[in-house]
Amino acid sequence: MTAALLPTGREAATYTCVRSLAAGGVSPIVASEKGGVPATKSRFVDRTATLPDPREDLLAYRDALLALADRPDVETIYPIRAEDGYVLSRYEEAFADRVSLVVPPFDHIERVHDRLALAAAAEAAGVPVPETRSLDAVEDWDGRHVVKSRYNVLAEPYLPERAPEDLDVVKSIEHVPPGAEPDVDELVDAFDHTPIAQEFVPTDGEFMVAALYDHGTPVATFQHRQIRGDSYTGGGGVYRRSIYDTELESVARDLLDELDWHGLACIEYMRDARTGEYVLTEINPRFWQSLPSTVRAGADFPAYYWLQATGRGEEIDPTYETGVGSHLLHGELGHLLSIRSEDSPHVERPSMAGTALTIAASCLAEPRFDYLRFDDPAPFLAGISTKLRGSR
Repeated sequence: MTAALLPTGREAATYTCVRSLAAGGVSPIVASEKGGVPATKSRFVDRTATLPDPREDLLAYRDALLALADRPDVETIYPIRAEDGYVLSRYEEAFADRVSLVVPPFDHIERVHDRLALAAAAEAAGVPVPETRSLDAVEDWDGRHVVKSRYNVLAEPYLPERAPEDLDVVKSIEHVPPGAEPDVDELVDAFDHTPIAQEFVPTDGEFMVAALYDHGTPVATFQHRQIRGDSYTGGGGVYRRSIYDTELESVARDLLDELDWHGLACIEYMRDARTGEYVLTEINPRFWQSLPSTVRAGADFPAYYWLQATGRGEEIDPTYETGVGSHLLHGELGHLLSIRSEDSPHVERPSMAGTALTIAASCLAEPRFDYLRFDDPAPFLAGISTKLRGSR
């Protein structure tokens, strides 16, 4: 049986890839540096592998992936997290001798990984984007701002002082109170590089466009509205509903055309409450946290990736059903816990009890769940256990 390699931490997307591959007669090999990966508990997984930690030694991680790719039955590798999108693109030539990948050329991924360069690309494409500047270039703090990492990954091509084996991912976002000038040196230390400051955009909705491109040509796209994130201040979607909006499709395609895109893209947008425009948040060149919701609506991107990687892209049917909502249950728990643990000067803290009732009601109204499958319950139970241990 042919196989696909799924390197992962504990990402929800992994289990969706497992089910999709198994349904297509492909053997999923789940590989990780972590223990207790929920997807490994699935009855559809009979092979696993151990990897070095990519954030401790990226080159050892790369070499371990190459060794697994040498297995004669492994046809491709799925980019499930930021580390893998980077490694597979940066070292594509080495992997191309062993497996078929659908990843952007590295000079293209650099424009996406650098949020200053991405903002410039969005402006060139005529796509709305928040005012984005290097933190050390901000002189006026009177407005509302957020501070976030400049790069999707902190790695040597972007930060030459780092060694090639040194990689990190910084996902934290700092909300700066209006008129309060932050301590720049302290933030540079916290982010381990000079981050960016963006204007805070008041929103009346958050949205995602997922896409698979073939050297500048769209193969499949998908849209959803994010109803809840993994924090009450935002973050990855844990309750979402599939939609289709021509304007959202247009701004996504305009940006990907400007980037001459190839491979997967997860594009996040906010809808500006003042103007109604879709404003770009970021692009991730990999599978996305809400992938289970995407597949629930009929857009089977793990299958699309397999078909594209194995030269059968013409078999992809990109249609999907709108109005399909689904939940990441342990993500909903994380959203609830964030009310107790997080704070923002820009987003009002909701009621814990009211939010719990809202979550319960939405789960009853749309009982579709990422991990909870009655034909394969073990990954869901493992995911809940991991979330509870993390919260403690």
